[in-house]
Amino acid sequence: MKSKTMFYIIGGIVALMLLASTCSAGFLVGRAFASDSPTVSEALPILIDPVTELSTPVAAEEATPEDLEEVFKPFWQAWGIIDDQYVDQPVDEELLMRGAIRGMLESLGDEHTSYMDPDQFHQANIPMNGEYEGIGAWVDPTGEYLVIISPMPNSPAEEAGLEPGDVIIAVDGEDMTGVDGNLIIREVLGPAGSMVTLTIRREGVAEPFDVEVKRARITIPSVESEILEDSDIAYIQLINFGDRATEELRSALRDALRQKPAGLILDLRNNGGGYLTSAVEVASEFISDGVILYEEYGDGSRDTYDASRGGLATEIDMVVLINEGSASASEIVAGAIQDHERGVLVGTTSFGKGSVQNWIPLSDEQGAVRVTIARWLTPNERTIHQVGLEPDYVVEITEEDIEAERDPQLQKAIELLTN
Repeated sequence: MKSKTMFYIIGGIVALMLLASTCSAGFLVGRAFASDSPTVSEALPILIDPVTELSTPVAAEEATPEDLEEVFKPFWQAWGIIDDQYVDQPVDEELLMRGAIRGMLESLGDEHTSYMDPDQFHQANIPMNGEYEGIGAWVDPTGEYLVIISPMPNSPAEEAGLEPGDVIIAVDGEDMTGVDGNLIIREVLGPAGSMVTLTIRREGVAEPFDVEVKRARITIPSVESEILEDSDIAYIQLINFGDRATEELRSALRDALRQKPAGLILDLRNNGGGYLTSAVEVASEFISDGVILYEEYGDGSRDTYDASRGGLATEIDMVVLINEGSASASEIVAGAIQDHERGVLVGTTSFGKGSVQNWIPLSDEQGAVRVTIARWLTPNERTIHQVGLEPDYVVEITEEDIEAERDPQLQKAIELLTN
């Protein structure tokens, strides 16, 4: 077993790589050098394809139908009181309007539903494709703060000692409270060789602390593979679900299966997600037919995603490795494999990101609202959001294991396939 592989997969040390997520977790914290100017859905690639197209702007007359006039009477009364009696006149009515929208969305109690004012929306629309420079980690931008999900191998943030679950509360000394996660990402971006100081809040640590990270050019591989020494077992680590993930996975599978291995280990640890289409395609390499996932909307309707035919590894015995850094697309694949009893899961409970958000621009260039529009379910109709996937075999990696360069999760997978 290669020590290089072990350090790629041991959880707990993170990089910062932004790949936009709707259903998922992650952005690649990098710096884009693309010359084109894509739409928001292209600049921030959405994991769930049905919502990558931005909705049409909401007309004001549609937002205040006659049957809601009675409900809105107290609102307009309060508006009038402020407009007439507030001490500092004249009031900024545009600012009041934006505050009202923000408060309305916050009242839903959904951390993933929020408002971007026009300036924030413009900044979030900056291209994120092309070459990247940054610190290299999967992050979740949809909560109160930007949260690190999982590492990229050999990234600056891995070297700096960032960990899954770290919360970025300040960047270069600037408080990020109340700042949209997509914009915090922009603060972390920067040219290779430059430094960024992240103030981190970490569970189990009493006080926030600073971490200095030296940005670098980030290379984004999708797959690492090998035949494990002394075991005759194929090992494939899927690092992300980007647009080349399926192609690289199929190539790795062909190479591995030519050697007629006794079993296959699919490592999804610290894989923060990617595109829905890639998730369905990857799952279809191991599941010959049936449902991969359901996407359920607020009105009770569903979209069903079935396995595609032609998978290369639908018969070989397999084990899937997951941990707290396995999110969204990773959970789609692992959940489908578990529900179809195609293989067993080994590791620790996954991240638990299974809701779908859509950005909807408002009229007159007044920004946009991000609204949770759906949740996805596993083939057995399990909800993963804020719950995660529970492994069939729970195996922790301790600090002692890391220091001794041991990977008990991988060893358990080998043991199961060998037996």
